[in-house]
Amino acid sequence: MIRVLLADDHAAIRAGLRMLLATAGDIEVVGEAADGATAVANARALRPDVVLMDVRMPGTDGVTATRQVVDEGLADVLVLTTFDLDEYVFGALRAGAAGFLLKSAEASALIDAVRHVAAGDGVVAPEVTRRVLAELTNPRQPSAAATETRLPADLTPRERDVLAALGQGLSNADIAERLVISEATAKTHVSRVLAKLEVTSRVQAAIVAREAGVV
Repeated sequence: MIRVLLADDHAAIRAGLRMLLATAGDIEVVGEAADGATAVANARALRPDVVLMDVRMPGTDGVTATRQVVDEGLADVLVLTTFDLDEYVFGALRAGAAGFLLKSAEASALIDAVRHVAAGDGVVAPEVTRRVLAELTNPRQPSAAATETRLPADLTPRERDVLAALGQGLSNADIAERLVISEATAKTHVSRVLAKLEVTSRVQAAIVAREAGVV
């Protein structure tokens, strides 16, 4: 079972999400939170596989809570919000969220997103995918920060291949097919790459890959 924690300041939305996810036989809602601070505390206590995190909440907002949950390795975070403003999209993804989905998404899309995130893949709402790709591929003038982007010396040739695939937005299954390895092996390589880069999400790794010129 995929264990999910719901974080949203509207009780009616949490109730609706709980009912929706209950239709999936492999997903179990293990807890709820009405604000970011409670979401972090409940993630520490319950250790869910995925936190469905709203962005706008009283007190600690969803982006800050996402950063805390990811930094502590408590769960993967799928941000679910009404808003598709760039500041929320990139704020959440740079905080380490594994995915970003709008509340207007179809029920089947939400369930699939939870499954993908739990499996270690990233998910970005179709409505904002083009903007995310544009941000990653936008040519920039060299800056001090950009020129200092260096890959770890202990990154193996195979791990460089995996990083390049992450930079292209490939899933674990796609990486496995490209490199002719099992999906489990691909997932292991991805975990090692993230650890060596000292990042917490595939999107962050993709940014590093772009800035380092791997893709």
